[in-house]
Order: sequence, then structure tokens, then C-alpha cells
Amino acid sequence: MTTARTATPSTARAINDRLALNLLLEQGPLTATELRDLTGLSRPTVADLLDRLQRTGLVAVVGERGEQRRGPNARLYALVASRAHLAAFDVRSGGVSLVVADLAGRTLATAEVPVEDDGAPDTAARIVEVLREAVRGAGIERLHTVAVGAPGLVDPATGRLHSTGQLPRWHAELLAELRELPGTEVILENEVNLAGRAEYRVGAARDRDTFVLMWLGLSVGAAVILDGRLRRGFSGGTGEICFLPVPGTVGLPTADSCEGGFHGLVGSAAICELARAHGLPADPAGDAAAAEAAVRAALAAGAPGESFLDALAERIALGAAGICVVLDPGCVVLGGEIGRAGGAELAGRVERRLAGLSPLRTEVRAGTAGGGAVLAGAVLTAGDAVRRDLFGEP
Repeated sequence: MTTARTATPSTARAINDRLALNLLLEQGPLTATELRDLTGLSRPTVADLLDRLQRTGLVAVVGERGEQRRGPNARLYALVASRAHLAAFDVRSGGVSLVVADLAGRTLATAEVPVEDDGAPDTAARIVEVLREAVRGAGIERLHTVAVGAPGLVDPATGRLHSTGQLPRWHAELLAELRELPGTEVILENEVNLAGRAEYRVGAARDRDTFVLMWLGLSVGAAVILDGRLRRGFSGGTGEICFLPVPGTVGLPTADSCEGGFHGLVGSAAICELARAHGLPADPAGDAAAAEAAVRAALAAGAPGESFLDALAERIALGAAGICVVLDPGCVVLGGEIGRAGGAELAGRVERRLAGLSPLRTEVRAGTAGGGAVLAGAVLTAGDAVRRDLFGEP
């Protein structure tokens, strides 16, 4: 049972309101009696906060609990999810995926906008117009918050996006266009960090307050959650493990290229090359989809795919060991296209190999947030921002 803290009357009211609103968000419609049982608050306090929240438009009566007799005690109170709306973006070099959702995180609209090469001069404006059409189609007047997941470093001090490679021009232009939306807060975050939040809140690490997500896709990255907090580092570079020097590469990484780093072992092109070396089909394009297909082919091949999976696990374990001996997270989650394709089979192989490389006991899990982990993390991040504003959360 959760109880409210002792405080001044105005602070106590704010704490109690947040407590009730979060319960309604997490558990759905509740009666006043159920709110009293869950919060430990008195009958008059719950009655007062429900009246107050109804006046603000955040809570409404949505029906009655059928098993109870009719009357005030049977009334069901629910969060008014239409009180505010948000959007989430997953920005990649080849285009964007976006979701429009309500305060409860329910999806109201989705869209995919492909972008070829570096994009036409009006690419950013075209993407924002797709967003506007989605918002209008959902009957929404305005967006409260937009959360954007993009590759690169997000400076914690300035919120600006910096590239560790060569980002398309339209990425920066899109952010500028979104920041022109009237009355809308725009939050920018590294896309792997958002995926890490999704695994922490709704995915494979729900029972962990300390873990590392290894994102294995076109390139590699990591999200670091320590004691329940996402860690970004001084310049936003925590998790840039593509630059991690490891044995087995053609050289060393440089300030301008991660080709000699961990990326050179487990980036999608390297995985496709490894698959071909083991006699498995792999598209020479070497993109994330091709690497994912190669891993799935190895799993389906049975014994012929065993040597490839062992070699891939060996490579992944090298990077994981470098993380674990520094951070000792106790748990590593494999995400991205490769982690998703490999599932528990690949995770188990990595865990066994990692146990031979590090004295620190580390569990390796397959990510469960799925291919939409970045978008899911962006929705969660935007929702947190909306609640801080509307619920008065610290």
C-alpha cells in the first residue's frame, strides 16, 4: 500500500493528486473506495481530491462498478486521456516513423515517411505536414509534447544533436520545424536511450533498476540505466560502444570513424560477412534487415547455423565484457534488429561466453520491447513530460 507523505496542506494536496492520477493512469478506472484502499488516504481526502480533479478536467466519472450497489461508492473515476496529446518520432537515415497518442499512451495515429538519400529540400516540411495530417485526422487541436529519437549525441547541457558520423541534413531541419509548432514542447533524445527506457518500463528489464541495453542493428550502441536513472555522460556520449576498441578488428577506431571499433565486429555489414563465411545466405547490401535475415536463417538451419551463432555470440560478448568490467550492471539486454532476431537462443550463447571473459556475474536477456522500442520509449518520455506539467510532478 502506498501512503502520502506529511507536508503542508497545499503540498499534501499536490502529492495526493499525483498519487491518485498515477493510479488511474496505471490501473484504469477505479472507485473512490478502491482509491482509498490503494492510497491509504481518508474518505474525506479522497472525496476532496476527486472533486478537485474533476474541476480541472483531468478526471471524470465513466460508469459504475457492476458488482456494487448503485450510488456514490459505485462510481468509476477515470483519467481523461484526451486532456493532452503527444507525438513520438523514430528518426533514421532512411526516413521516420511517428505515433500520435493520448495522455494514457494509447495510439491514435501512426505514419511512416520514407526519405531517399539525403532528402529533398522540403523533406522536413513534408514530414511535419504528415504529422499535422495525423493530428487533424485524430481530431486533436494541438500537441502538448513531441519526443524525438535520433542517432547521434544529444548534449545534456544544450539539447543539441551532434553526430559521431554523418547525419543527413534534414535531421536538423526536422527538429527546427518541430520546434516551430505552437505551444508544443519538443524533447530530443538519442534513439538507443529511448529504446533502453522502453525495455526498463515495459520490456525485458522491468524487474531491474540497473542494466545495459546493447543495441545491435546497422551499427551498435548502448543505453545505460544505473539505479533507475538513464546515464548520458558529460557530452551525451555514454553508450557509444561502436568506438570501443576490441580485438579482431582491422585496426583501431578514430575520432572520425568507428570502423576499427566494436562496430567493425558486430555492425550489420560485419554480421553479413560473417554469415557468408559460414556458408549462410546474406545480402551483400549488409544493412540491418539483411543481418537480421542472416541471423534468422542461422536459427532455422539447425546444426549448419551453430558455428555462425557461436562466432557471433563470441563477438558480442567481447563488447559486453568491456561494458561489464567497468559498470557491473548485472544484466545486459540485447536489442535492435539483431537482438530481436537472435532472441533467447543468441542471448544464452552470449551469456555463456561472457561468463568466461569476466569474473562478474551477468545475465544476458533478449529484448522484448520489439521493433518499435524507440517509438515506445519516445511515447513514454513524452508522457512523462506531459504528466510533469499537468500533474505537477517534480
